[in-house]
Amino acid sequence: MAECLIKTRITDDMKSAMRAQLKDRLATIRLILAEFKKIEVDERIELDEARCLAVLDKMIKQRKDSIQQFTAAARQDLADKETAELAVIQEYMPARLTEAEILKLIADAVQKTGASSGQDMGKVMGILKPQLQGKADMGEVSKLVKSQLG
Repeated sequence: MAECLIKTRITDDMKSAMRAQLKDRLATIRLILAEFKKIEVDERIELDEARCLAVLDKMIKQRKDSIQQFTAAARQDLADKETAELAVIQEYMPARLTEAEILKLIADAVQKTGASSGQDMGKVMGILKPQLQGKADMGEVSKLVKSQLG
């Protein structure tokens, strides 16, 4: 299995953050690496690129949810901390795809699976998820697929 290049980059950035004494950035990078390590130990695997992206995607979603809840609870200090972490985590994600690019991938997946109704959505999403992991919001992709299959 290929080693996760993102993980290597994050490890290098951790060393740079240590040298530059960027405490907040270092703390976030350590959180990411701890999450990777936890999965590797629990599942006795070496993370590949797709799994690293999935972990980062999950962390981003958690931060966004937290920011929403902290803002609603008028805890701006905590929301700011989560926002700072979110910014660091997003640095390691690939560039987001445009809606036109996503729609083209959806059309290809629909054609490949022969999907014709909402019941075939699982097949289409099964093809799209590995292609779009970290490059698009899967909730939005799901809505687009639903509208395509009608």
